[in-house]
Amino acid sequence: MAKYTPPVGILSAHQIEALSAAGAITPLTPYAEDQIQPASLDLRLGKRAWRMRASFLPGPTRLVKTAIERFALHEIDLTRGAVLETGTVYIAEIQEALHLPPEIAANANPKSSTGRLDVFTRVITDKARAFDVIEAGYKGPLYAEISPRTFPILARTGSRLSQIRFRHGEARLDGAAHLDLHARETLVTSANPSISAGVAVSIDLQGFDGLVGYRAKRHTGLIDIDVKGAQRIADFWEPMPAPANGVLVLDPGEFYILASKEAVRVPPDHAAEMTPFDPLVGEFRVHYAGFFDPGFGAHEAGGAGARAVLEVRSYDVPFILEDGQIVGRLVYERMSEVPKVLYGAMATSNYQAQGLKLSKHFK
Repeated sequence: MAKYTPPVGILSAHQIEALSAAGAITPLTPYAEDQIQPASLDLRLGKRAWRMRASFLPGPTRLVKTAIERFALHEIDLTRGAVLETGTVYIAEIQEALHLPPEIAANANPKSSTGRLDVFTRVITDKARAFDVIEAGYKGPLYAEISPRTFPILARTGSRLSQIRFRHGEARLDGAAHLDLHARETLVTSANPSISAGVAVSIDLQGFDGLVGYRAKRHTGLIDIDVKGAQRIADFWEPMPAPANGVLVLDPGEFYILASKEAVRVPPDHAAEMTPFDPLVGEFRVHYAGFFDPGFGAHEAGGAGARAVLEVRSYDVPFILEDGQIVGRLVYERMSEVPKVLYGAMATSNYQAQGLKLSKHFK
């Protein structure tokens, strides 16, 4: 394998291409034209998936295929397309395998469109002790754990549910660096932003033309994960008018699409990730799909700030959200190099300058 050592930081698209050319990423088939994003690589499903008894982690001594042999209920052929049902756990092969250098690590996340459909997706490696974490120097296959929570989906070989981000060294900003970056770049449009180990993001319950969000319907039809603009919003979602008192009660087990009060900006030389707010202050989860690419909401890529769309689910008890309540934090990381093409300048930038927006599957 050829040696390729990029500068410290999150790798940009042209660096991911160089990493792949050096043999650190080995796709089973040639990359799709738009598969490499400004700061990440989309991961494609392979030919096989398995319906599992339950979710699992291999642990430090076991291969994923060993756990599949032990816990799988049956094998599914993805080459012809397959319906993945709600409330069920699946493990699928991923076409991209890794042979990372010892100084390169990675982490994965659902794609934005995946999260907005409430499809819970995580990447697993052999001998993994955590989901979505690929240790530096990892050599081996990747698998996707897939569990649709609200809508059944149709997926197939080549479908992209997850994305992976590569980093060299420590790229995450500390509290002081977040403050410095906000002073230079205005990361969020808030008069008094809360910035410590990240930039706080709050919920907007005043609404967009009287609408604050959507609540997912139950017992809906099927969504083809690869088809854009094919579904009617009314068949899958209930629009939620702005509450008169600025208060929203999250019902346990329900799935909501809401938006941040602040417009968010990611400068070209940084990337960001949404992390849920401290669970000690709220029994809810925000934002399954946490990657924000360089240029998101930035004027350099034709944006003027963009809201963070929030996928929200309460846990075991009803929970009250109030307008302006902090629900998550954006943690910024340095790019190794500025991408040649920023998010927003790409034809596939579906969510640049977004307000309250559902996934690309809806017309």
